[in-house]
Order: sequence, then structure tokens, then C-alpha cells
Amino acid sequence: MLTTLLKGKLHMASVTMAELWYDGSCAIDQNLVELAGLKEFEQIDIYNVSNGERFTTYVILAEPGSGTISMNGAAARRVQKGDRVIIAAYGQFTDTEAAVHRPKLVYLNADNSVERSTNTIPMQVA
Repeated sequence: MLTTLLKGKLHMASVTMAELWYDGSCAIDQNLVELAGLKEFEQIDIYNVSNGERFTTYVILAEPGSGTISMNGAAARRVQKGDRVIIAAYGQFTDTEAAVHRPKLVYLNADNSVERSTNTIPMQVA
């Protein structure tokens, strides 16, 4: 049996563009794609913290170092420039792989610069 686990995420990215008349996708700064362990054309889920929208699209590359997070095509209707979003990718793992898997978690500042990266999330306490 395979278990689906979080593979990588960009946490609190700021949308820099929303391009309705562009191939449907999400353009992401290539440096951020690599840091989060994502791949070009990989399926991603977008969670819009600013308005609660959740949707699925795929990664295309934007200029390295640009800080670009652009929602394109139909996805552009789900965001506004400046919205804060979580971009997540998942993978399927065997029990053996799942036992040692650690996701690539990248936390971003409002300008899409990297605040920190890690592979653990502290346990939530009451």
C-alpha cells in the first residue's frame, strides 16, 4: 500500500501576478521550485490564506531570483495580487519510504524571500 504524504511546500508565498490569458498554471521562481523539491509540470495544490480558495494546478518555471508567484489561466480568478498562499505538492510512498521521508518546507517573507527552510513542523499543543 502507498501512503500520500506532503513532499514539499512554499508557505505564505505572496502572489505577484494573476494572468488570466496565459496557459493555465502557476509560475514560480525557479530557485523556490528547487528549494521546495518541486518539479516543472508537477501537480500542486494552492491554498489561498487570504480568501480561503483551494485549487489544483501545475508548476511552470519563472525567472530564478525574481520572487515570481503568478497564477495563470483559470487560477487567476481565484487570487488577487498580494494574496498570501500555500503551495503544496504530495507524493506517494511505500511504508519503508514513509518511515524516513521528510518534506521540504520553505517559509517565505511577504516579498517571497526565504525566511527559513526546514523539514519538520513542531507538534501543535493545546
